Amino acid sequence: MIRQSIKRQIVGIAVGLIILMAITSVLSMVMSGRVATYLDELTSKYVQAYGHLARMNVRALEQALALRQMAIAKIQIPPDDASYAERKRVYEAKGLDVAREADGARSLINTIITNTTTDSDNATLARIDSRIESVNSDIQRYINEESQRLFRLLESRDTPGINSSLVRIDALRDDFNAKIDSIRADMLTQVRADAVVTMGHQRQAIFISAIVTALAAILGLTVSVLVSTGITRPVRRLLDGTRAVEAGHLDGSISITTRDEIGQLTAAFNRMVEQLRQNERVRETFGKYIDPQVVQGLIDRPALTASEGQRRTMTVLFCDMKGFTSLSEGMTPQGLVKVMNHYLSTMSEPIRKHKGIIDKYIGDGIMAYWGPPFTDENDHARLACLAALEMIDHIAALRTEIPELLGVRSVPSDCDLRIGIATGEVLVGSIGSEFMMSYTVMGDAVNAASRLELLNKVYGSRSLVSGATIAAAGPALEVREIDRVVLSGQTTAQVIFELMARAGELTPEQVLLRTRYSEGLAAYRARNWDEASRAFGAALEAVPADGPARTLAARVADFKAKPPAQDWNGAWLFDHK
Repeated sequence: MIRQSIKRQIVGIAVGLIILMAITSVLSMVMSGRVATYLDELTSKYVQAYGHLARMNVRALEQALALRQMAIAKIQIPPDDASYAERKRVYEAKGLDVAREADGARSLINTIITNTTTDSDNATLARIDSRIESVNSDIQRYINEESQRLFRLLESRDTPGINSSLVRIDALRDDFNAKIDSIRADMLTQVRADAVVTMGHQRQAIFISAIVTALAAILGLTVSVLVSTGITRPVRRLLDGTRAVEAGHLDGSISITTRDEIGQLTAAFNRMVEQLRQNERVRETFGKYIDPQVVQGLIDRPALTASEGQRRTMTVLFCDMKGFTSLSEGMTPQGLVKVMNHYLSTMSEPIRKHKGIIDKYIGDGIMAYWGPPFTDENDHARLACLAALEMIDHIAALRTEIPELLGVRSVPSDCDLRIGIATGEVLVGSIGSEFMMSYTVMGDAVNAASRLELLNKVYGSRSLVSGATIAAAGPALEVREIDRVVLSGQTTAQVIFELMARAGELTPEQVLLRTRYSEGLAAYRARNWDEASRAFGAALEAVPADGPARTLAARVADFKAKPPAQDWNGAWLFDHK
């Protein structure tokens, strides 16, 4: 099959349109030439023949006038012979003019009759020609004979005879003029008929030209539309395919319907989509082992693979399942895997939803982080805290779903969640050996988040967050200050907080709990043990199961029995070992 290029198709359209234009122009020229023939015959023959007939009338009248003037010049006393001779010369000249006009009219009429290219009433024209010949030969002969008789009477100055001859000549002249007028009327009818025919041919030419032009335009437009559609349809399919790829749909391909450049482009596009599909399968496969955002980031920004690393302020989250040991006792390996997969999927969803990067799963624990280049540098702390709150919201549903997965009635009552979040400077980059690399984070903030997750065991809380995280998160959260601690591996105390709810979503019990707990914490730091004990007791009355209030109440009771050292600054030293 011969490959048709787009250039050939476009040139073919242009050539076709030129041919149509040429055909239209030729037809228009032929029709215009025919109309021009009719117009020429009308103006140069019909009208001219009618003019000859009109001039025959005029010359006959001029001849009659000259004859009257001859009679006047001859019969006057004394006779004016010079004027008579001059008038006679004019009379004879006008007679020749009449004959010449008649011959001219007949010659044009005969030309019309012999012209076979035009439609004429040849029978009527032949009768007109015969009548002209008859008038010019018969009546004009009688007039000439009577005129010769008048000339002799004028020489003899026979007045009565002259008058009688003039009367007869006038009668013959009137008959001549009447017949010429009749012939002129018939000729005028032919002129008008030919004008009507000419106008009809002109309208016909215009109509046919318009029809041919319209047909040529329709045919040209139809061919152009068909050819252009053949060009644009695969382009449109290619555009739709491009948009589908842009939207992430790589499961289709475009059928190749042409063998031109667009067909080649479509084939190349299909090859590209297939390559992208393979890359996507690789990405999906690695996405199950490495966070998809990291995979995408490594693809889009190859600089992330650099082994030098960067120091950035980021937020790190550690999550652990409380009561995992008691939950896993007696489970089959298959059941344990099923529960762990469901638990990790449930807890991972809020992290992904809030743009977090899941760094790794550590048994029943999750490590995740937020920060550039995956999230805005001013938003990572807030997103991490919102993800933690949503993870806590999933606990109730998880306690219901796990028994359904295992086919048991309930799970241990201590099945819960512990979350630690810290914000600070970390080292981020591709870290590992020459055999395997991992894009991860390292630093004090990572250690702090891990310690805070463990510290939940001490305070009986679900979430503990560093003061730096709360400061960076802004007013989007409802929190309460829990304590001031010195984490293992650190020398300075830091304030830790518990996430309570999103901004404006505290229940009345939580508001009362936070107020009483804050009062108890202030009294605790001021060594006012009795006041602290009452405040923490009031907090437990608001929320009896509150772990931090119970922990601080027990610590206050210990301090009442054995007060801390005088240099105690209100901070509690936490050693996770």
